[in-house]
Amino acid sequence: MTLSPDQEQALARKSRMVAVVIAVVVVLWMGAQWIGGRIGLDPKFAFLFDLAALAAFFWTMIVTYQIWRRRRDSRG
Repeated sequence: MTLSPDQEQALARKSRMVAVVIAVVVVLWMGAQWIGGRIGLDPKFAFLFDLAALAAFFWTMIVTYQIWRRRRDSRG
């Protein structure tokens, strides 16, 4: 069973979305750490940023796994 062109495009969109989320999360997390250090933010807030970044990375891992499974299943 091969993927239709529409399904291929949907998977490509999902893949691009994962890449964008990873890039944005890294930039925001690094910015939050830098700004937090500059203004003397309480460590509990830095930990909150860490948890938010971990949640986003966990989500990207789940979506990447779904993409991988879909492509693998389409090859037979």
